[in-house]
Amino acid sequence: MNEQVLNKVTQNAVTLLKKLIAIPSFSKEEDKTADRIETFLLTNGVIANRFLNNVWAVNKHYNASKPNLLLNSHHDTVKPNKAYTLDPFTPIEIEGKLFGLGSNDAGGSLVALMAAFLYFYEAEGLAYNLVFAATAEEEISGKNGIEILLAELPTIDCGLVGEPTQMQMAIAERGLLVLDVITQGVAGHAAREEGENALYKALPDLEWFRNYRFEKVSPLLGEVKMTVTVIETENKAHNVVPSQCRFVVDVRVNELYTFEEILHTIRTNVHSEVTPRSLRMRSTSIAMDHPLVLAGLDLKRSYYGSPTTSDKALMPFQTLKIGPGDSARSHTADEYIYTAEIEKGIDLYIQLLKQVL
Repeated sequence: MNEQVLNKVTQNAVTLLKKLIAIPSFSKEEDKTADRIETFLLTNGVIANRFLNNVWAVNKHYNASKPNLLLNSHHDTVKPNKAYTLDPFTPIEIEGKLFGLGSNDAGGSLVALMAAFLYFYEAEGLAYNLVFAATAEEEISGKNGIEILLAELPTIDCGLVGEPTQMQMAIAERGLLVLDVITQGVAGHAAREEGENALYKALPDLEWFRNYRFEKVSPLLGEVKMTVTVIETENKAHNVVPSQCRFVVDVRVNELYTFEEILHTIRTNVHSEVTPRSLRMRSTSIAMDHPLVLAGLDLKRSYYGSPTTSDKALMPFQTLKIGPGDSARSHTADEYIYTAEIEKGIDLYIQLLKQVL
């Protein structure tokens, strides 16, 4: 793509991103940004489809006999934290930085992928069909986002997931296992030697979660990480021995273990009752010899294992997570992305896809 065309495409993408920033799109409340994305695609001559708050389209010369490559990112955001000094819904551009909620996570990736999709939209003779999907509920791992949309899409063979990775390749991603743990005791009066304190009974299990190390360490994702993040009892009064202690454990799983193996080890070693909230957000990886990875390597992209979880976990096919922006800025106050990152992202997406298509 020559520089003049790239500049125009980037300008259109940044303009769209500013409009999206100005529209609140918290998870499960993304209808207005879905409207904006649908209108943008229609205005650019694309036949757009809508399912709930998900918007999707296929390339103009779609051929059912060819494999399908998904280009996906999300348009929902978290809620702004209290440390914001700027209006999170007012897109402000200062010295090459575009500020606004969702600018980095994952607005930059979304508009860059959309620009790449439009670049190839009318092309004929592609090796893959392109399926573009702007999806909802990613920030809460909701079921009405990419997970429910996959049933509406053509069968997908592989995909690019747009998340802020500084346009480096996240070829593996940690799985997320959230555990609700309950320790049972017996209630009693705190002034007398009564009952069986559930908090004290929970202490050995809390220490086990703190100190246990799973044997298999991934060269990409490191070790399995377990962190107790919440602890509570049912008590409101100070003088009652608690009969139950409940705590939450955040478990980040590498690609060397299944969730079932992790749960078996935990239940073998602790005395408390352990219940997983979901088994959906599993660790994923893409083969090093996959065409998308080989294309990225040819473009001098580095690769790594991502500690954060995305919609990639919900896709039953090989995907490469890559996008403009920096994950370290996600969910921070006064979130921003450099407009130059968006321009570079568009260019690299197109170069990568040219090698595959």
